[in-house]
Amino acid sequence: MTSSLSIIIGRFLLGLYFFVPGITKFTQQNEMLVYMQANGVPLAPPLLWFAGVASLIGGLMLMSGRYVKFAAYGFVIYVLLVNFMMHDFWNMSEDRVSREMQNFIKNLGILAGLLVLAGFTKWRVPRLKGWWRSDASAS
Repeated sequence: MTSSLSIIIGRFLLGLYFFVPGITKFTQQNEMLVYMQANGVPLAPPLLWFAGVASLIGGLMLMSGRYVKFAAYGFVIYVLLVNFMMHDFWNMSEDRVSREMQNFIKNLGILAGLLVLAGFTKWRVPRLKGWWRSDASAS
């Protein structure tokens, strides 16, 4: 893995971008459920729980440099799902279009960062043995 300082900082910030909202998914669960249900998300309670756990674990993986490619690609799928389920501005009333289009485009930028990060990172097969070691030290 490239050890450039900018990649390390970017990886940490991308991880933080998912980790902090992961906490919020549990501390503000009722508000999050109302928001998801207002957008017509099916099975909102279990999906919120899954999203919270995935955000916490995946965010920690990115911040700590463990299984980075796996986490980045997982978040690519996550961002696409969120974009099309929660920020579908083309289906919204006129008063929400501008804000949700901005969220949609912002998420595409996050997705681009995840793809770049995944492209600069070696693949590491997920396994229990040595899971605590960073990708750089496990190679």
